[in-house]
Amino acid sequence: MEPDIEKVRGDWNKRGFGCDVWTDPPGQVWNGYVHPVDELLMVVQGRLELEIDGKPVQPKTGEEIFIPAHACHTVRNIGGTTARWLYGYRGRT
Repeated sequence: MEPDIEKVRGDWNKRGFGCDVWTDPPGQVWNGYVHPVDELLMVVQGRLELEIDGKPVQPKTGEEIFIPAHACHTVRNIGGTTARWLYGYRGRT
């Protein structure tokens, strides 16, 4: 079941994180990103694989993933359909 985006946004904002929606086509890869702040990520639709400091993670729809500040991470759309996911950075509400 897809998460309620507005409910997630409210929860993340209370915890000091922003919350925006991102959409990727099948096969899209965002490789080797590092941010100076903590990040949260949640799959809304589709299938993603993340690699956080070399450790692979395939989150389920609605599962919150914490990416610590300065962690090198990659996001891949491994499904055959468009993926939609939420992301938010600490301090950007």
